[in-house]
Amino acid sequence: MPIETGEERVADDPAVETSHTVAAAQGGDRSALESLLRDHYDKVFAVCHRLVGNDADAADAAQEAMISVVRGLDRFDGRSSFSTWAYRIAYNASVDLLRRRSRRAASSIDEPGQPFDHPTMDSVGSVDDKLDISLALQGLPVDFRGPVVLRDLCGLDYAEIGEVLKLPPGTVRSRIARGRGMLADSIKPARSEK
Repeated sequence: MPIETGEERVADDPAVETSHTVAAAQGGDRSALESLLRDHYDKVFAVCHRLVGNDADAADAAQEAMISVVRGLDRFDGRSSFSTWAYRIAYNASVDLLRRRSRRAASSIDEPGQPFDHPTMDSVGSVDDKLDISLALQGLPVDFRGPVVLRDLCGLDYAEIGEVLKLPPGTVRSRIARGRGMLADSIKPARSEK
């Protein structure tokens, strides 16, 4: 059995590998930058999808996030993990997209004959649709949706979510609890209809 040295363990540590890749990308290594983007795109897309609710908008938000990652890479200082930093950018891109969507919807409300078509917990459709967590998440206000997604989808701890959302851990914990409660309440009626 080979003896493991500390150096071997460090070399196999994904966080160390990522920090080396980030440093190389910040130094102008194009292949390192491409590797970072490739390694984090699926996670960024998943966060965006859970926040915005559909593939097309998620792709747009993820693309904006990746562009922001590239543009802001020189400003990444390593105080948090690269993934946490990328989640913050994905969250911001998604919230920006939701705000733009909301403004467009609000302007169309002013026009006669244009109903406001935004899903709510009470109007998500059939029993099967109500059980779909993606649709249920869309009924949550983004202030609760974001923390729930970052905790339950991304597996971030309360401190990391606090970094991403710039909130104290106690507020994060409270929003996750309330968001999960709202999700449970939205799913209960659907289950009782079966």
